[in-house]
Amino acid sequence: MMFFLLAQIAAPAPAPAPVTGPPAPAQQRWEDCVELAVGDPARGVAEAERWKLAEGGFLAQQCLGMAYASQRRWISASGAFEAAAREAEVARDVRASKYWAQAGNAWLAAADPAKARAALDAALATGNLAGLELGEAHLDRARAVVASGDLGGARADLDQAVLKAPDDPMAWLLSATLARRTGDLPLAQRHIREALARAADDASVQLEAGNIAAMSRDEAGAKAAWEKAAQLAPGTEQAIAARAALKQFGAAE
Repeated sequence: MMFFLLAQIAAPAPAPAPVTGPPAPAQQRWEDCVELAVGDPARGVAEAERWKLAEGGFLAQQCLGMAYASQRRWISASGAFEAAAREAEVARDVRASKYWAQAGNAWLAAADPAKARAALDAALATGNLAGLELGEAHLDRARAVVASGDLGGARADLDQAVLKAPDDPMAWLLSATLARRTGDLPLAQRHIREALARAADDASVQLEAGNIAAMSRDEAGAKAAWEKAAQLAPGTEQAIAARAALKQFGAAE
């Protein structure tokens, strides 16, 4: 029975997502600041800093974090989101949990899983997250736990992620990947099917589908998925990993 080599690639880290807008009194300034933060980050930073000096509080800090995130200045973004969370906690505002979650996501992008986990622990400890936001926080904490080297410790968070954020293919993909890496092939097969149902055009999903097919001794399935991954994203890390895996079949173009 042939043993297949698996394609290796790290899952991409998504940028922090915006949170729900603030209440009416600061609504317009917050919206204007966020528009700059996303569309013209340098001006967004300047506006958020001006707003901070005008006692913009946690809303200004959160906008500043978004502007830094748009510039991919992840450490600065993390600090701003954490400052927003702490100020919101002092104000007893429930949005603190969302800001902690944004900080955790930014720390992941900064490749600091320990700080990411601490921020996400704080977000989840509030009990104020629900629905998709709750699922995404569990997903990010699972990513932080895995990045810290604790594979088994991520399973509970990923179980919650697929339950609370079932439309997010990344939740199913990471759950399938973890199941494969921990030897739970039936779970890996079920969850990669869910990921494929939602994002068959994603090279990372096809790459992992090939890995799971290979682990299942399904040569045809592994080849097909890896070839698809290489076709979907030529020149990317996913394509390079897929083509490297295909070489064992003498099939790489």
